[in-house]
Amino acid sequence: MIQVSIAGGSGYTAGELLRLLVRHPQVEIKSVSSTSSAGERIDTVHRDLLGETDLKFTREVGDADVLFLCLGHGLSQEFLYTHSISQDCRLVDLGNDFRNKPRFDDREFIYGITELNRARIRKSHSVANPGCLATSIILAMAPLAALGLIVDDMHAHTVTGSTGAGRIPNDWTHYSYREANVTIYKNFEHQHIEEIMGALNAVAVEERADGEKAGALPPLQWVPMRGPFTRGIIASVYTKWNGTMSEEALIKHFCDFYESSAFVHVSEKQVSLKEVVNTNKCLLHVEFHNGYVHVTSVIDNLLKGASGQAVQNMNVMCGLDETLGLQLKGTAF
Repeated sequence: MIQVSIAGGSGYTAGELLRLLVRHPQVEIKSVSSTSSAGERIDTVHRDLLGETDLKFTREVGDADVLFLCLGHGLSQEFLYTHSISQDCRLVDLGNDFRNKPRFDDREFIYGITELNRARIRKSHSVANPGCLATSIILAMAPLAALGLIVDDMHAHTVTGSTGAGRIPNDWTHYSYREANVTIYKNFEHQHIEEIMGALNAVAVEERADGEKAGALPPLQWVPMRGPFTRGIIASVYTKWNGTMSEEALIKHFCDFYESSAFVHVSEKQVSLKEVVNTNKCLLHVEFHNGYVHVTSVIDNLLKGASGQAVQNMNVMCGLDETLGLQLKGTAF
């Protein structure tokens, strides 16, 4: 059994992680730390876990084979400075500390889009789990980046659920504000742009279909929006098409690109959030329109966008079946 600990156990991503790990057939949860809830039963904070576990939150993090960091953004690096973590311990950081700056002392954090970096993750002891919005856009555009045919700006519009803002309430997550409302935020300057472009440029360099070295991709013009629902992300991404490939051939390329993926699938029909909520799936729909290629991407922000992908990365690092503990039933309706 793999001994697992969680640092920062009271938030939404930690709660979702616990729901997965208590049912994972190869995992034993060693400790779940929380400075605000130390000594309390976990099911008093994550109330749906009543009857699933008798664990209590601890103040300190116990030794483990795998340590998940579910701390606030910017706090993981501080945690590693103040805690002595064995080099044999595998780390999965769900914050943003190491997505763009992957080195910490002797550790190198591999960017954890599993479908793009599976081989490197398998050999790694440290993974920087991607952002939820970044995941939805990267998985939509990576097959195009691999062709080397993105020659004009990429445009993205995303709508995300309220859980993406975390558990601590604020004006933007208040029910009376969020209900029956859609708002734009951080347009053209979202913090995930850097990690999205880093991941797509890496694909363009490493996976060019013709073997030639690619230059930097054109910029991403992105308008993120908040939606009146709790979980899920829908991303609408498009760019001018510079290839001679037919729509049918491009769809086949997407299918081939994700052929080895258990969780990314290309749909012939347009996709929707209810098809992926409560799953670790990403569903894509690809189409041409008046000289543009348009890709729709849907994920659950707490699963494929966070805790599900974290468990997927743990499985790969530990040599387990990638789908273990992640064969989840979607809500569907």
